Amino acid sequence: MDNPVASAAAPERPEFAQWLNSLDVDQAQTAANVLAMAELLGAFVTVKSLANGRYVYASKGMDMLFERVESTIAGSTDADLMRIDEVQAMRRVEQAVMAQGHAVLSEHRMELGGRRREFSVARMALGGEHVMALWTERTDERHRETHLQRALQQIEQQQKTMEQLRRELQQGSGRDDVSGLYLRAQFDDQLLREIDLSTREHREFALVLIALDPLPPANAELGEEAQQRMLEGMGRMLRANTRAMDAACRVGPHHFAVLLSGVGLATAHARMEQLRRQCIAQIIVLNGHDLGLSLSMGVASFPHTASKQEELLHASQTAVQEAQRRGGNQVVLAPIPFATEI
Repeated sequence: MDNPVASAAAPERPEFAQWLNSLDVDQAQTAANVLAMAELLGAFVTVKSLANGRYVYASKGMDMLFERVESTIAGSTDADLMRIDEVQAMRRVEQAVMAQGHAVLSEHRMELGGRRREFSVARMALGGEHVMALWTERTDERHRETHLQRALQQIEQQQKTMEQLRRELQQGSGRDDVSGLYLRAQFDDQLLREIDLSTREHREFALVLIALDPLPPANAELGEEAQQRMLEGMGRMLRANTRAMDAACRVGPHHFAVLLSGVGLATAHARMEQLRRQCIAQIIVLNGHDLGLSLSMGVASFPHTASKQEELLHASQTAVQEAQRRGGNQVVLAPIPFATEI
């Protein structure tokens, strides 16, 4: 009795229908469903007999790949289509599929039509006599990856050159060697001056504390050099996004502070949110890896959040910790206390 799945799945390919008829109903249904979904996604599909090494089915995409315009590769063997080293690679993976009893994904490079092409091939056993393979071409994707790596290498070299020039220019300036920003001592002096000026002139300013979020595990393994690149990148971003009247400083191993002169809480929040977004888009490269720059920020305002130096620092530090508690990559405003009447 004919398998109903076979006649529904591939009436135009008798050799494939014959193969499906050799399977039980469940196997045939699975095979037909996988083939239909794969071809909708543009994958090339083959089914090969292990008994004689011949393809019993090949989607039209495979026929075009091997330049079979008026025929199909069904009935052919790998030796009819490929070089000997490519045939051997195919055979090794098929043997692994049958031995392991589960799907196996492999990568293959082939010379087709005078062009080097790359494929990801997922294989699974169908019964004990056939192997189904889904071919996905990766040639253009691999080319894009290669171009991206070259671009990242160029960016990395440019960043190294810029940082070396910066260090040479700022020698003896009292700035941090790594970030190029003022150090904690200058920050404390500037904060006192800003409090005094704002008190006398009855104006406000904002204090922003910034913490570098931890690197993702894959990048954290790059070690101290990765941390240095992050600090350099943070320095570049703060120097480019603060005014001459502001003060950007490195106040700890992974912490920074920014004084925004004459700026209120709402404006400070908007500016730091813009900086956060720019930092996410910033490319910081080490050994071909984009490290990513993620920040947690706490924004406090004088005199609305606090009117004393210690209280202002504490408020912004608490806001930073809250940003980190929420998972990082956040800008958190310190709350404005409201006096209660007795």
